[in-house]
Amino acid sequence: MGASTLTIHLINKFVYFSSTLDNLLSNPSGSYYEWKFGKIYYTKIGEGKPILLIHDLTTYSSAHEWHLIKEKLAKTNTVYSIDLIGCGRSDKPNMIYTNYLYVQLVSDFIKHVIGEKTDVIATGESSSFVIATCQNDSSIIDQIVMINPSDIRQLNKTPSKRTKTLTHIINLPIFGTFLYNLLTRREKIAQIYKNEYFYDASLVTDNMINTYYETAHSGNASSKYLFSSKSGRYTTINIKHCLKSLNNSIFIIAGSAIDNIDERLDLYKEILPSIEIEKIDNCRHLPQMERPEKLLDLLYTLLI
Repeated sequence: MGASTLTIHLINKFVYFSSTLDNLLSNPSGSYYEWKFGKIYYTKIGEGKPILLIHDLTTYSSAHEWHLIKEKLAKTNTVYSIDLIGCGRSDKPNMIYTNYLYVQLVSDFIKHVIGEKTDVIATGESSSFVIATCQNDSSIIDQIVMINPSDIRQLNKTPSKRTKTLTHIINLPIFGTFLYNLLTRREKIAQIYKNEYFYDASLVTDNMINTYYETAHSGNASSKYLFSSKSGRYTTINIKHCLKSLNNSIFIIAGSAIDNIDERLDLYKEILPSIEIEKIDNCRHLPQMERPEKLLDLLYTLLI
């Protein structure tokens, strides 16, 4: 048993070393916001009305998600992009990550770093806590753009006995880390890119996959804590009441090639009929990386 544990521990160390060897996340131009739960990495470029870019809430994601569009947005706006706590170059404390944790982060970052009312563009599940942040304090957020927001029905799911057990298992020091490494191996990330993130798999590059793979393992075993919280459904929230109470301009940009996307969008429209929806053809979850020029055209039309 001791020999097996030692072997698995060495495998975990090798995965961490090999996945971060290229140091693809290095970015000396960034800064850190000393938040109460850890240091938050962010960048700031440009001048004008502020825009906050928030990447998807996955252990693979970081502000790298926006690298093809943020400099062009900065020609007309002050553009902030952050690595959420538990992701990328930000701290990854050993804790349960909840939707309200990210509500606090977005609220505090806008108040203490940006310092004025801002537009927010968010991807995937991160859209849910942006909506909740705005509902909690509408004075800090102006317009909201949600890129392929999560299915409302999935966001309604709450932790169960089974999902709580899974969280506990992944959080185990050695064997849990080994399980996490299996679930976030490079081949799995490549599969996600080609089947979920991009419509045209030929556009997926090794650099994209390697960057996401490094992100999922940066910080050694600490990268797994957000993953375990998401597996346990601790990051979900019922956003119906949040949406109903908002008077902000809210837009959804969706990839037309996502399965059941019309059904997902109809649920948002039923709750808040004023939501404006635009689709990008031949695109899936990450238009900012697959079709950046088309996304920029829509953002200029919607926000400027």
